[in-house]
Amino acid sequence: MMKQEDEISNVEYFLTLREEIKPYLDLLGKASDKVREEKVSKYPIFVISQEEVSMGIKLVKKGGRSGNWNVFASTLEEFVAKKLVHKNRAQNFIQTYKDPDTFICIFSLSELGAKFLFLPRQLQG
Repeated sequence: MMKQEDEISNVEYFLTLREEIKPYLDLLGKASDKVREEKVSKYPIFVISQEEVSMGIKLVKKGGRSGNWNVFASTLEEFVAKKLVHKNRAQNFIQTYKDPDTFICIFSLSELGAKFLFLPRQLQG
C-alpha cells in the first residue's frame, strides 16, 4: 500500500513535470502525429530524462532555453524490443494507452524512478 507521503510526492512530481513539459507539448504532439501518419507505430512514447539514454530519436537536448529535460521519441515496439515492456504485457499496455489524438504518452526517468504518464496535449493555464 502506498504511503501518504509517496502519494503527495507523486502528485507534486506530476504537477512539476507537467509544467516543465508544457513548452514541449506542441512538438510532442506533432511528433506523435508523424509517427502514426508514417505508420511507424500506433503507440508513440516520449522518453524524458535529465540524463542521456539510448532510446528512440532525440528531439530536445536539455540545457539553456531547452530546459531540464532531454526528450526522445520512441515507440511501444522499441520498448518491447529493449525489454522495458515484456512482450507478454504489451497487450495490457495497449489497453491502458490513451487516445494519442488527446494525450501524449510520457516515460519519465528521474530520481523518483521510471514512470509512464499520459499528459493532455492541450494543458490549461
